[in-house]
This record gives sequence, structure tokens and C-alpha cells, in this order.
Amino acid sequence: MPLKSISYSIPADWPDISSWLSRRDAAEDNVEPLVRDILAKVRKTGDDAVAEYTRRFDCPTMSADDLRVPHSDITAALGQIPASDADIIREAAANIRDFHQRQKQNSWITTPAPGTTLGQLVLPVDRAGLYVPGGQGGETPLISSLLMNAIPAQVAGVRTVCAVSPPRKDGSLNPYILATAAILGIENVFACGSAWAIAALAYGTRSIPRVDVIAGPGNIFVTTAKRLLVGHVGIDMIAGPSEIAILADSSADPAWLAADMLSQAEHDPLASSLLVSPDAELLAAVRKELEIQLPALPRNTIAAKSLSEWSALIHVPDLQTGLDFINRLAPEHFELSVADPWAWVGSVRNAGAVFMGHSTPEPVGDYFAGPNHVLPTLSTARFSSALSVETFCKKTSLISTDQAYIGANGAKVARLARLEGLEAHARSVEQRLEKP
Repeated sequence: MPLKSISYSIPADWPDISSWLSRRDAAEDNVEPLVRDILAKVRKTGDDAVAEYTRRFDCPTMSADDLRVPHSDITAALGQIPASDADIIREAAANIRDFHQRQKQNSWITTPAPGTTLGQLVLPVDRAGLYVPGGQGGETPLISSLLMNAIPAQVAGVRTVCAVSPPRKDGSLNPYILATAAILGIENVFACGSAWAIAALAYGTRSIPRVDVIAGPGNIFVTTAKRLLVGHVGIDMIAGPSEIAILADSSADPAWLAADMLSQAEHDPLASSLLVSPDAELLAAVRKELEIQLPALPRNTIAAKSLSEWSALIHVPDLQTGLDFINRLAPEHFELSVADPWAWVGSVRNAGAVFMGHSTPEPVGDYFAGPNHVLPTLSTARFSSALSVETFCKKTSLISTDQAYIGANGAKVARLARLEGLEAHARSVEQRLEKP
């Protein structure tokens, strides 16, 4: 199997590895001019442009009046999927909701001195827009994307949650997407996708409300649209291709490690799966397991390209050096597949999510456990975090001072203003100093 073998022993080995992996961030085609045209057209003609693009790429019969999914279709979808599947979705939703409830931040007020009251208001945005990828023409519904994006918004207290997803050729959305919307109580669902859906959420149209924050993964057109709209609307993050890094010792099972690497490799040809270990025999055994397991996967062509171009088996002299590598890499998903993961987790500095021990494969976090699976990629875990309740909140400072405070501190404020050449600022305070 054409899978790289790399040695990492000292920090000087890092630049070459970093340079190789950073090339995943380079899009094969520059789609920005196309996306700019789409944004401009949707901003100018609204629903008509969204319907036109949808007819061209997804549903040939789509009209502007068909963009909103009727409430009756959302509620009916629950009867179109097996009750056992609906129960699983409900249970996953409950786990995700419970986890995110613990993220809620409270507004606070303090009185540091007589006559002074300071505080912070933590408020939800009014509207959130969620992008749910269609998945192979609607045949592989990304249920988890809707759960992971909608629930933090709801926990934050967002009053209006809107979901967009590209329709199938007949104009419908997969019943699993609609059933999940019904379970979550989401009433605003729209059958449109790609950059034109992002534009509609950002600018607002007759059918689709303008939102304050847009969240959810998508292809290069979706990602580029979100990037171009930063500043006009809030976004969750600019996501790159999926990735997993595993640090394993000799107690790990080669078959399990191979399966975990493949779980990311099947996402995308640009996905990266890295296994780091001081055990050379383990690395060799995982290579053999990959050769056995890969052909049996339905998406083996995608996984094979990911493994050959952006994945590697990385030998390190010891686990401490392996953790140094992980912290430099700052991976989206990090599996700490060692005998005693709790002894090592304190040394983890940079990772989107850490999966502890041999019995915590990454898909547990993707779908069911509760933490969010929208995670920073391409080493951005060095400075950013998973999607959370905070993504859908804003913080407003609260300041209250009385006349005694102005009397004691007004001259200092005025002096600082004049040092910056802002005379009106200074006089604004001094007007109050003159008050008897």
C-alpha cells in the first residue's frame, strides 16, 4: 500500500511534515470569482436567483414558491422512517443537548467600588442559519450535521433557527433530514444548497429570513461563500478537510487502529489519517490491516487516495515525543490510544477533540456521545474551538457610574482622551464635573 512512513524525533523534523500537510489547504480550482457572482445575484434578485441556481444544479422544476418546505412535510417525515431510527435520533439529540446545556454562560454584574456597577450581558443572536449537506444526491442524509448545529443554537436561546439543504431531483429533502427537524422542533426548512443558500441566509430573501450566524459544513462553494461573508454575518468557522491523528502504544489493537484511520479516510480524498507510535511492529501491523480492510469499504477509492496522498505511519522514539508532534499538528480529532490515557491527557495542548483510550473511536463523538463534532481543522485547534453554545451568543458590556465616580475619576478620563487628541471626549466628561 502506498502509505508514507515518516520518522519524527526532534522539532527540526516538523517543518517538512508541516509543509506537506499544509498543501491540503490549497483548493484545486479557484472558485472565488464564481461565488462572488452568486452572492451578488442572490443579493439583487433574492428568491428568483436561488430558485434559478437550484433548477440548474439540483431540481429542474424548482420555483421560488417551492423553496420553503411545508410544515406538513416536516411532520409527515416522522412516519416515513422506522420508529427505531427515530428513537436513536432522539437519544443522540438528548445526549448532545445535555452536553451543550453545560456550556451556557450567565450574564453577570459586579460592584467593584461604591457608585460603580459593571457587568456583561450574554445574549443569543436572534436568528441562526444552518447548512445541512445533501450527501450523494440526498441518499446519505447528514443527520448528525443538523443535530450538532441546531442543538447548540437552541440551547443558546436563538429564537429563529433556519435550516437549508440541497433538494433531490424531485424537489424533496430526504425524510431523515425532515424527521430530525421535526424531532428538534425546527419549522423553517428550505430546499436549497451551495453558495446560493448561504447567500440567501446572509442577505435574506422573501422566503428565507436574514440570519445573524451561519453554521454547518459544506463543499468548497459553501466554504468560500462563508469566508466572503465574514463581517456581514457571523460564521462558525472555515472548515478544511477532515483529519485524525492517533497516538498509540503497544497495548493498542492494530485492527482497531486501521479501522479508525479508515473512518476519516473515507470522508474525502483530502482527508488525513496519521498514526503516531514508538512501536515499529505496531505500525507495520496496522499497514497490513489497512490492506485487508480497505478493499471491503464501499468508498474504498476515496479512502485509498486519502491514505496514499495525505496519511502516514509516523515512528517516534517515545510517547512524549509523540505528544510533542500532536501538539504541533493540532489535529481535528485526536485518539489517545494508549494503556493509560488519563496519565497523558494533561500534556495535550492543541486538539479539536480528544478520544480517550482503546474503546473510544472517533465516530462515537461524531454521532452520539454529546460533544460537538464541528471541530477546527488544518491546525487551527492552536487557537480555535469546537462549535458550541457560544457560537450563537454575543456578549454586551454593562457600565454604570454615578456622579461621585465622575468627580473622583473624570479628570483622569479627560486627560487620557486629550493624550489621544480627542477633545470632545474630554469635554463630555468635564461637562459632568461642572455639575453642582
